[in-house]
Amino acid sequence: MNADFSHVTTWVFDLDNTLYPPRYRLFDQIEVKMTAWVMDALKVGKTEANRLRQHYWDTYGTTLAGLMREHGVDPAPYLTDVHDIDFTILPPDPALARAISNLPGRRIIYTNACAPYAEKVLAARGLTGLFDAIYGVEHAGFLPKPERAAFEAVFAADNLNPATAAMFEDDPRNLRAPHEMGMRTIHVADKPTPALHIHHHTADLARFLTRIT
Repeated sequence: MNADFSHVTTWVFDLDNTLYPPRYRLFDQIEVKMTAWVMDALKVGKTEANRLRQHYWDTYGTTLAGLMREHGVDPAPYLTDVHDIDFTILPPDPALARAISNLPGRRIIYTNACAPYAEKVLAARGLTGLFDAIYGVEHAGFLPKPERAAFEAVFAADNLNPATAAMFEDDPRNLRAPHEMGMRTIHVADKPTPALHIHHHTADLARFLTRIT
């Protein structure tokens, strides 16, 4: 194995725009649902709802976190509604499935979405059964990444040792806390974001995983 990863026994993967490329634009459907939810919950127009949705994401890490903190929104019906989308636009990825299955040790999902949604994404991508655990925002007490307390809650539940783990993420913000905790960090995106808290970058996750193993 590549020396940079020879110590890794737990592989942690984000979900959206990490285990599938952004070009499939699955999250566009979710953003439409989130905007509609903000419009209905806060009784505002579409323009203001879009502004608030982006503001909450920028400020708190997720739209849900902003709605909960500033308006006391119940997370359960929100998560159910905004993740009720069409998954058929996601094709299976046999190469990624093979690469993930060849990783030694534990393989887990940690997403700011909910676990039932994650299971549907994995099914669409042909990745069902490859992960030892799936953690959603509900497992962090609805605290979102990038908050360190969210990572600590999920990692404690998994009994994960950050010093022997690697984190794959599309959002550079969500790699800062893992880096501080001692994890190997990999930014998955078309374009690199140079930062001291990012160890590696890849635009092709399957190829990267195959190369390091």
